[in-house]
Amino acid sequence: MKNIAILGSTGSIGTQTLEIVRSQPDLRVVALAAGSSAEKMEEQIREFRPLAACMWTQEAAEDLRVRVADLDVKILSGMEGLLEISSLPQSQVLVTAIVGMIGIRPTIAAIEAGKDIALANKETLVTAGHIIMPLAQKRNVRILPVDSEHSAIFQSLNGEKGGSACIEKILLTASGGPFRGRAKEQLRDIRPEDALRHPNWNMGRKVTIDSSTLVNKGLEVMEAKWLFGVDVEDIQVVVHPQSIIHSAVQFADGAIIAQMGVPDMKLPIQYALFYPDRRPMGGKRVDLFQLGQLTFEKPDTEAFPGLALAYRAARTAGTMPTVYNAANEIAVERFLKGTLSYQGIAELIGAAMERHRAAENPTVEEILETQRETEAFAGSYGTQ
Repeated sequence: MKNIAILGSTGSIGTQTLEIVRSQPDLRVVALAAGSSAEKMEEQIREFRPLAACMWTQEAAEDLRVRVADLDVKILSGMEGLLEISSLPQSQVLVTAIVGMIGIRPTIAAIEAGKDIALANKETLVTAGHIIMPLAQKRNVRILPVDSEHSAIFQSLNGEKGGSACIEKILLTASGGPFRGRAKEQLRDIRPEDALRHPNWNMGRKVTIDSSTLVNKGLEVMEAKWLFGVDVEDIQVVVHPQSIIHSAVQFADGAIIAQMGVPDMKLPIQYALFYPDRRPMGGKRVDLFQLGQLTFEKPDTEAFPGLALAYRAARTAGTMPTVYNAANEIAVERFLKGTLSYQGIAELIGAAMERHRAAENPTVEEILETQRETEAFAGSYGTQ
């Protein structure tokens, strides 16, 4: 029996993780954490009977405590609750499916406690990769990528010797999102409902917007740098509209190994939970005859400048990736609320980066302070 804890259990990755638990009798959920939906959490607690559950807000925790008063489950709240969930002695693997920089401290706590990390939280490595990866190595903890692209790279490297020294290039695929092929001037009047229509993947609102702007791919570039120990210049983004090749590795001898499959997040989640074993899984399979062809394009960084800004942030390093990420979080929030235009997302990120002087090798406290400063700037950008 493998015991797991899930941060972000009511979100897209979290609920798909629970689908896998339902199909695998030797997986047990011992802890759950979510944001504010006490009703959804109650349903999960009654089905999976965890030892502990955490809600981000105190109000949601109080609501949940009343809802499950008849059950033997410890109800926690806030960051202290997340830290307790992450280091719970009974768990072996922490699934970090929580969105945002809130995931940094719980991930560190889990590593310190010797838990393997099934990583679905991009922000943790984007902003604190220089802290997370050495700590995981020191504690002999595995960081197992759940993101489909990074899982594909991880799978393509499986069995290869030499580590990053044998990698010539990482080929990081992108669907191109709903606006692939549109020129810059055709993106001026994009509405939230337009950007939320992803052609291939079913994701949360924030990640779906990020995919449409290619900011999501920029975050994945920075994440891949830390996960696989390569220079950012050795990561090439390739637009692949069919989303069948989930990413690939080009090796020093010129060989390319890729991982293929239908667009389904359950495969990389299950692979991370049972690594190095592969388990049977139902669902659709790729039919190469029906597919017919696979196509590839260069990303348009003029129409989608968020990707170029990500490379710039990665090259600058230090606290600059935090600025990129934090500015984008507020920009997407404002776009969804109607107080910022679609193209204003990248403009806001660029403006935040221009005003910031990056600090090298920041501590967690410096990272979080940079986040707060950037969020304050991004919240008032364009309103004066």
